[in-house]
Amino acid sequence: MPSIIGGKYKRTKIEVPSKLVRPTSALKREAIFSILESYFMQNSIDIYKDKSIIDIFAGSGLIGLEAVSRGMKKSYFIENDESVFETLKRNCEKVCKRNEFEIIFEKAISGIDRKFDIKPSIIFIDPPYNKGNIDQILLKIIKNKIKFHDTIVVIETEKNQQIVIPEGLVILKERIYGKTKLIFLN
Repeated sequence: MPSIIGGKYKRTKIEVPSKLVRPTSALKREAIFSILESYFMQNSIDIYKDKSIIDIFAGSGLIGLEAVSRGMKKSYFIENDESVFETLKRNCEKVCKRNEFEIIFEKAISGIDRKFDIKPSIIFIDPPYNKGNIDQILLKIIKNKIKFHDTIVVIETEKNQQIVIPEGLVILKERIYGKTKLIFLN
C-alpha cells in the first residue's frame, strides 16, 4: 500500500483499487510537488493557502490527498469508475476533513464543466495510458476558464504519447521517469 509522503498526514497508508488504477509512485509524487513548490516559491505565490487541486482521473486520490496533507484547502476529485469511486471515498474519509474534499462522479470531460468554488493552483491529469483524451480536456480547461494565470496543469502520461498543447498554455517543464512523462503547463 502506498503512503502519503509529505505534510500532516505523512505515512498514512492509501488503499489502491486492484484494477484500472496505476498510482503515481512516491518518486514521481515527490518530483511533482518539488517542482511545483519551487515554481510557486520563485514566483512568490502560496501554492496551498486558500487554493485547491483538481485531480482528474483521480483513482485512489494519491495526488489530491498529498496536496491536502501539505496544506491545500480542498481537493476536487473527478472519477467515473464505480469500483474505484468507493476506494477513493474511503481514502478521502480516512485522510481529510469533510470540507477538504469533493468527489465528482463523472467522466473527466464533463466533470470539468462545473464551477469550482475554490481557485485551483494545480490541475492534475493522469488518465490510463493512451486513454482519456488529454487534448480535449486541455481545450475544455481553457474554454471553461478553470485555469488562472497562476494555475499549473500537470499531466502524467506514457512517455511516447503525443499531446497537442492548446493556445493559452505553455510548457514549463517536462520530465521522464521510466515509461512515464510529466508535463508542467502554465
